[in-house]
Amino acid sequence: MQHPPLDSRISKTCYAIVFTPSRRRSRFPENCVEIKESAKAALEAAAPEQHRHPAHVIGPSRSSEGVRLYYLIDWLDGS
Repeated sequence: MQHPPLDSRISKTCYAIVFTPSRRRSRFPENCVEIKESAKAALEAAAPEQHRHPAHVIGPSRSSEGVRLYYLIDWLDGS
């Protein structure tokens, strides 16, 4: 598993809905992440059948390729 960057001036932990067909990844481009106000809001907005999964993430952080990424801390639904 890749570790998130430690620059807390740029990256922040937050709750989100992550659009991903496969939950094997640990980092996601910004356009696949929808930030939510709380863990409860993320859980309520989840739609696994549409590949929208609730998560605790850190980011965004700019990759070496210039893409803004969020890193997975944990899936909120226990999977």
